[in-house]
Amino acid sequence: MSIIPMISDFHADMTAWRRDFHANPELNYEEERTSDRVASLLESWGIEVHRGFGKTGVVGVLRQGNGPGAIGLRADMDALPMQEQSELPYKSTKDGVMHACGHDGHTTMLLGAARYLAETRNFSGTVVFIFQPAEERGSGGKAMIADGLFEKFPCDTVWAVHNTPTLPKGTVAVRSGPVMAAVDGMRILIKGKGCHGARPHAGNDPISVGVQLHTAFQHVVTKNIDPVETALVNVTQFHAGTAVNVVPPTAELAATIRTFSEDVRQTIKRRVHEVVRGMEAVYGVEIDLDYRMGCAPTVNTVTEAETADRVLSGIVGSEAVQRDNPPTAGGEDFADMLAVLPGAYVHIGAGKTDQDPGLHHPSYDFNDEILPIGASYFAALVEDQLRQDT
Repeated sequence: MSIIPMISDFHADMTAWRRDFHANPELNYEEERTSDRVASLLESWGIEVHRGFGKTGVVGVLRQGNGPGAIGLRADMDALPMQEQSELPYKSTKDGVMHACGHDGHTTMLLGAARYLAETRNFSGTVVFIFQPAEERGSGGKAMIADGLFEKFPCDTVWAVHNTPTLPKGTVAVRSGPVMAAVDGMRILIKGKGCHGARPHAGNDPISVGVQLHTAFQHVVTKNIDPVETALVNVTQFHAGTAVNVVPPTAELAATIRTFSEDVRQTIKRRVHEVVRGMEAVYGVEIDLDYRMGCAPTVNTVTEAETADRVLSGIVGSEAVQRDNPPTAGGEDFADMLAVLPGAYVHIGAGKTDQDPGLHHPSYDFNDEILPIGASYFAALVEDQLRQDT
């Protein structure tokens, strides 16, 4: 097998859809036009459409035959709060908003698979097309699940893709186990006592407490986490003071926390809280800790990763499948769906040249040449997992 011929035949249509999405980007939970366009296309192919999951999410349902199986295919729809720097004829029409991560392409790939499957119906069972809002910092996957996504549309497995400009076009990457990290964060407000810089004994310096906290957080990783595990507590902000000769009354820190297993994630959360409470007692300050749990680690189940490998090998060739790429510390809220169902998240190479701008770059543009690869992968997964009755 290779690229599905019928999908290649409407490659130009997919390119037009993708560029329309690119020209009309929408931020998380504001994907009204995008959702309308997705729903309209699905309905035009005879696919049952449901709205309102995760506010602006769209769910398409296609049933065929008597097969009991059900497969979920997910694409993200939202853009980023960035100003596009390009002269593309289809560049963003909205100031300060652009598709800098390729969600316009992911949505188009899933639409291409939906059109093909609706026209051919070479499967037996149920396909659930999940068009998710708010992947970028909006927890849209979790919101769709909270709205009853998998209760109303039960699935056996769930699958997703992401384009990757750092991989050559025509290659793909898949692995079992952790693929991307859990992304948590915290903000800390240290309430000390301000004083004149010449009279430090009259105050209680929150800056020195902040410095101790920074050091202690590194200790949390190095002395509490098995060294064969990977974890990161990175303090990214430290704000305090306005004058050279004044000790301020407060200091504020912020940090990002990245982990690849739920056990490690919970250990760091527990130890951070213990460290903060200990610092309060030792230094006599009050510390407000706002610890926010973001998306879970993205973990591919073994069987589904092997299935993805086999299906992708049939599309791009086994030699073009990279199987040993290490996980990355970036986050992906498809993880919240994988925490509910078995499935796999794969990367599709989108690189045109060695100088391609990466994701989240103001001059990034999705590579339309890979649209048939993603659409064929989604479609082939369905035909593989929901084989027709024999």
